Amino acid sequence: MKARRSRPAPPIEYSLLLTATLCLLAFGVVMVFSASSTTSLLGESGDGAFYLKRTLLFGALGLVAMRVLSLKGGLRVVRAATPLLLAVSLILLAAVLMPSIGLEANGARRWIGTGLVQVQPSELAKLALVLYGAHLLASRPETVRDVRSMLPYFLVVALACGLIVVEPDLGSALVGCFSVAALLVAGGAKLRHLAFVALAVSLVAFLAIAIEPYRQERLVGFLHPAADASGAGFQGIQASIALGSGGIFGVGLGESVQKAFYLPEAHTDMIAAVIGEELGLVGISVLAGLFVLFGYAGFRTAQRARDRYCKLLAAGLTSMILVQAAINLFAVMGLAPLTGVPLPFVSYGNSSLLVMLASVGLLLNVARGGRVAEKPASRSGRARGAKLRVVEGGRTSQARRSSRSGAKSRHSGGRNRRARRAGARGRRSAAR
Repeated sequence: MKARRSRPAPPIEYSLLLTATLCLLAFGVVMVFSASSTTSLLGESGDGAFYLKRTLLFGALGLVAMRVLSLKGGLRVVRAATPLLLAVSLILLAAVLMPSIGLEANGARRWIGTGLVQVQPSELAKLALVLYGAHLLASRPETVRDVRSMLPYFLVVALACGLIVVEPDLGSALVGCFSVAALLVAGGAKLRHLAFVALAVSLVAFLAIAIEPYRQERLVGFLHPAADASGAGFQGIQASIALGSGGIFGVGLGESVQKAFYLPEAHTDMIAAVIGEELGLVGISVLAGLFVLFGYAGFRTAQRARDRYCKLLAAGLTSMILVQAAINLFAVMGLAPLTGVPLPFVSYGNSSLLVMLASVGLLLNVARGGRVAEKPASRSGRARGAKLRVVEGGRTSQARRSSRSGAKSRHSGGRNRRARRAGARGRRSAAR
């Protein structure tokens, strides 16, 4: 009998990404149930497992999407569909602002749909901006040459983020901007060029805060929470109480006091505070460690990817997930103003969970060696395009060492040839 050919083991980056994602997802399922069971039971639904059931349903759908996108051919399909995905996300961002279409909750109009099926277009838009940026920078490397060449991409980002800010959802807009900035840095954009853009974005963010009273209250609540402990500073103070009550080992799973109507949005934006109270510093450390592991595996995947598009895609998606996690954790710990950004894989949020798991599917595809056939860039494009930063660091240094050693061998070979010619001339002179 012929021996069955064994399948090669997946790369270590693939295993680390999958492990970190599944652990975070399991962490989220348990904590969503713990954070929401009391308020759901005593609230309108009367079902303590209301949010748990939805998380399990959309988590299963997200895992299916992750599996499909990790298969061979997934990258090619996604890249081909990127323009359509970007156009659909922009249309949905505009549609959500219409009173007859968008759903309003807590003073914000961010959702489309009804009942169980509700979509948050800003989550799709963040993914679409990263996909479009990776496609553009891979197809036209000269895009990162200067600010003028990057202007078309900036206009698309400004349009999407502007619509998100109007919802209003400044936190998601900031996640999109930071993700795009990380993608451009990985693509080789010069930091001095991005500094001018960052200054312009900062001015726009300042104006967005200045024209909205609730954003001013959040900023004041961050800087001076005790000045309005029952108003703007209430959520931050309650989060600090939850984290402080947990100590090192926490009060026990399901034993949180702050989640029972003291901590607003305990199962979404503030779920890290519930984790800190119930599982203590140990739980928060494990949570942060899983994101660190995910980031390490994601950037290693970008470094080892087989083509420029896959390198940029992996770097952009990893940055998007880590930026969102950092903004959420910093806000819960009182190191940044509250923005309403959910914690990836852990917080309750149907659209966020689907988009994050779909992003992981693309990362797993790249980690397994997936690639997209690219048309060779023109000679002028190669000359003007910047080299990838960070994700090609190892190869670039190796190439430099190889070129230096090659140059040395050529120089030494040239000296040896000159010495042999001189010796031959000397022998001919002596013979005469």
